[in-house]
Amino acid sequence: MSGEERGDRRKYQIARNEALFREVNERVQEISEDRATLTTDFVCECGDAACTETVPLRDEEYEHVRADPLYFAIVPGHEILDVEEVIARNQRYFVVRKYVAEAVIAKQTDPRS
Repeated sequence: MSGEERGDRRKYQIARNEALFREVNERVQEISEDRATLTTDFVCECGDAACTETVPLRDEEYEHVRADPLYFAIVPGHEILDVEEVIARNQRYFVVRKYVAEAVIAKQTDPRS
């Protein structure tokens, strides 16, 4: 396997991991809708399959991220700059957007499409 093929496989796996975490967060959001809390702890949607950290989001923040299938909410510092760019930053979380090559997987796996 060439280095380019390994790189493509890695990027594909990162995108799949993020899609899986997004799907988990859709279930978390469904369960937490009835709670009267300011924030809900969502699973970090970074590409690291071993990540177990959470991202505290208010309902409107979560909905903003979910409004675009290329957006993912991650713990600050979990960005992987060769597959995504950081488009929003604050102390609690970053929002990243997939690059074109990885966008196909993000769109195909969007639970809201």
